[in-house]
Amino acid sequence: MAEDREISNPELKEKYGITITGKERVALTEGKLMESRRQGRSFSHVLTDKGWHHAREIFHNGIDAPSTGFAAATLKAFVSGLQRHMERTDIRLAEIFGRGPDLTPTATEAPVEDPPVTEAAEPSASVEAAPSSDDIETMIRKAYAQLADKPNAWVSLTLLRPRLGDAPRDRVDAALRQMIAQPDVRIVPWENQKTLTQADRDAAVLIGDQPKHRILIGA
Repeated sequence: MAEDREISNPELKEKYGITITGKERVALTEGKLMESRRQGRSFSHVLTDKGWHHAREIFHNGIDAPSTGFAAATLKAFVSGLQRHMERTDIRLAEIFGRGPDLTPTATEAPVEDPPVTEAAEPSASVEAAPSSDDIETMIRKAYAQLADKPNAWVSLTLLRPRLGDAPRDRVDAALRQMIAQPDVRIVPWENQKTLTQADRDAAVLIGDQPKHRILIGA
């Protein structure tokens, strides 16, 4: 969980002093909490969606420290604080333990050069310029405000995109990737991927290497 990626037993041993083998590995894989595959002479493991959900339940219910003393008290305080933060913000464990590229906005589109100006014999109808990134962000915020039924509500990108008019898809995606760096904006995937419709998948924005399906803009 702490790695949010596939990790091998040798890596687990080096970083955390543990390995997942034998009955423990069988129990986790048969319970659909983890996927495990042989890689060379050892096994590599990765949490499933069910595994992430189970980990969240463990954090929600509280983790009993294995002993007493300063270290145990520190662990209890940390877990309690993390639990309160998750409940207050509706954040997922996968977001907390996510790898760097998924939390950092990706590069936006290259600058668009103005078309060359040509002279015409007679004035022609002006062509409406494509909206800038700032204009698109304003449109996104306005659409969110229209759809959110309460403060700090999650809004599906499936519902939000149609309210952006003819704004180009790539410009909207670039604006969303820029906005995620702002403190009042969160864009996350749906926790239960099995409930997604094809429309939800089509409306997702790819940030890092993960599709995101809903947005929250704080007050």
